[in-house]
Amino acid sequence: MENSTDRTTDGSDGGRDDGRDGGRDDGRDGGRDDGGNRTAAQPEETTDTATDTPAPAPTPDEPAPDKPTSDPTPDKKSPHKQTPRSRTLRRARRTLLAVALVLLLPLLAAETALRVNYTGDPAEGTRTRGQDAIWLGHAWVDGRKKDADIEALAARLRGTGIRDLYVHAGPLEHDGTLPASAYRGAARLIPAVHRALPGVRVQAWLGDVLATESPDGLRLERAATRAAVVESTRAVLAAGFEGAHFDLEPLHSGDRDYLGLLDDLRALTHARGAVLSVAAHQIDPLPAFHSVWGTLTGHPKWWSQAYFGEVARRVDQIAVMSYDTMQPLQSLYGGYVAQQTSLALEATPPTTDLLMGLPFFHENRFGHWDHAETVPAAVRGVRLGLSRTDADRVRFGVALYVDFAATEADWTAYREGWARTAPPE
Repeated sequence: MENSTDRTTDGSDGGRDDGRDGGRDDGRDGGRDDGGNRTAAQPEETTDTATDTPAPAPTPDEPAPDKPTSDPTPDKKSPHKQTPRSRTLRRARRTLLAVALVLLLPLLAAETALRVNYTGDPAEGTRTRGQDAIWLGHAWVDGRKKDADIEALAARLRGTGIRDLYVHAGPLEHDGTLPASAYRGAARLIPAVHRALPGVRVQAWLGDVLATESPDGLRLERAATRAAVVESTRAVLAAGFEGAHFDLEPLHSGDRDYLGLLDDLRALTHARGAVLSVAAHQIDPLPAFHSVWGTLTGHPKWWSQAYFGEVARRVDQIAVMSYDTMQPLQSLYGGYVAQQTSLALEATPPTTDLLMGLPFFHENRFGHWDHAETVPAAVRGVRLGLSRTDADRVRFGVALYVDFAATEADWTAYREGWARTAPPE
């Protein structure tokens, strides 16, 4: 979930004047001779003789008459003659057209491929393997949720294939520390979940905004910050959580400090018999796309497939945030999810749980269109990608983001399309 810290608090020129001036004076000057020249004032005749007499010279206060021209027709330029300005404009238009084609043709080709990727039928058996998860908001550990809420959640999840709950216990401070007050309700929640849902694990969802694209945020390049994150993880495990799920964003592809942090966290969690889990960025839909996008926008968004694999080999569980994809249609979004599923399966070792995110939230903004990014499209895309790449992968599932924004339609699509269970009574 991009900018997940904004979605974890559980609540979350038509006046243009086109009038024309009706008072325009279109009158013509009648004071012109037959040659189109303005005539000078003539002196009053004093005799009735027909003899032509020369006109007197104009007085100092009287303007001289205009001299008629021999050719009143203005010189016209040849219609085929180009001015420097017209040549510049033509070159500019051609350049813009070439740039548009360079940008649009690959995009159209990629979108067409996504649409084709959404065709066909998923293989039989590409359903839940009992490895699914759901992100839960902070209300579950800050005292807002009561025992009745836990029972209702258990009734909804029972028999669906959900095994892990990522309960928001952060966010981390920018220095990597975490106050115990942030998850003060864990001691009540975790035993209650175990009673209502035996075998379901409760993990602490920890995250923060990284200072990779702005001056504020958590800085992984600082050794003291990484050490503080490890100590915060030690504290949540001591509080009873059975794993730590990290969502640090925006995390750029190739970040070695992140890999070093995962190595330290893995040593800690495995020593405690706990799970190390991460939320992962999407994989480059085209080769090196994160580098191109980062150069154009300053936000490289995707990871290379190789980097995704490096992360996956260091954790027990990796959940792809396969939403906020900028796709405008369900078919394109579903084809995109199918592609991401295949890419992630190729990069993830079979010893690591791979989960594909489902959009259990509804927003309309740049990057996410609610009419396109639907649960049915995501489920079909996941099944298609799984069918084509590794239909028998055991350690595979879906992760639902997020409980407090989900609708009944989302739950129905998950149950019928993936879990194949009846709705709770």
